[in-house]
Amino acid sequence: MAGNSKRRGATRNPGSKKGAVKGSGGQRRRGLEGKGPTPRAEVRPGHPAQRRAAAASKAERARDKKAEGPEIIAGRNPVVEALRADVPATTLYVALNIEADDRVNEAVQMAANKGISVLEIPREELDRKTNRAVHQGLGLQVPPFEYAHPDDLLDAARDSGEPPLLVALDGVTDPRNLGAVVRSAAAFGAHGVLLPGRRSAGMTAVAWRTSAGTAARMPIGVAPNLTRQLKAWASEGLMIAGLDADGSVDIDGMDLATDPLVIVLGSEGRGLSRLVRETCDVTVSIPMAAGVESLNASVAAAVLLAEVARRRRIAGRV
Repeated sequence: MAGNSKRRGATRNPGSKKGAVKGSGGQRRRGLEGKGPTPRAEVRPGHPAQRRAAAASKAERARDKKAEGPEIIAGRNPVVEALRADVPATTLYVALNIEADDRVNEAVQMAANKGISVLEIPREELDRKTNRAVHQGLGLQVPPFEYAHPDDLLDAARDSGEPPLLVALDGVTDPRNLGAVVRSAAAFGAHGVLLPGRRSAGMTAVAWRTSAGTAARMPIGVAPNLTRQLKAWASEGLMIAGLDADGSVDIDGMDLATDPLVIVLGSEGRGLSRLVRETCDVTVSIPMAAGVESLNASVAAAVLLAEVARRRRIAGRV
């Protein structure tokens, strides 16, 4: 019956510690005190934004850890090119029972002459080591890529005896594009390639493969802050030209081609970032037929570098 205090369990034992017997013990006062600003969602335990941020951080740490390990260059041509260029490889993997041709024989002979271990392994194991890339029965393990300091790029350019020509990438995240840009830079006489420290592809095995080994002969540096580095090079007398679809001049009017020059290429999607664009002395566009919106970053780089090389050849004959 309600209100019957003699009912078993209806009253609390005075000696019990469950809750306050007399007064609030200051709980009401503390309940009225402010608890400070609400934490951001990313750091609030249990919040969906916090879980997403934690997952993204874990994935980034995993990518960084993976990037620090050895890489596998896959494919007969890239392997032979890398060996010819004296890439500091550690192991040449050859799939069992492959049909050997001149490239396989040359790769095995060069590796043996350089003291590089040659191991025959099952094709399935080579598939796993190369993440199922098209390896054609050959894989070359190389240590993590050693990037140059940005100052070393400029020093090497000046030591060449030619007007410096450097290429900087602003947020190119596709390693295939990076490898293709490196290959074009080597083909058209550039002295070095600069990458930003963040939001950029690195010289992974995919980039190595696309560059066809030219990365071994092309100094590649990393700048913690790309805008700051471009300004530093500008203070050294280099002109900064950004490739942009809405450039102030097109390549036909690019009179800076024979000067000490840095060509800046934007990302595949958004192009040049605002700060980098503001740092450029000039922005350059490539005229295209109607109905074509843009070129792939590496293709655009090849077009512009070819034009710069052409103008420098003409200037050298005058």
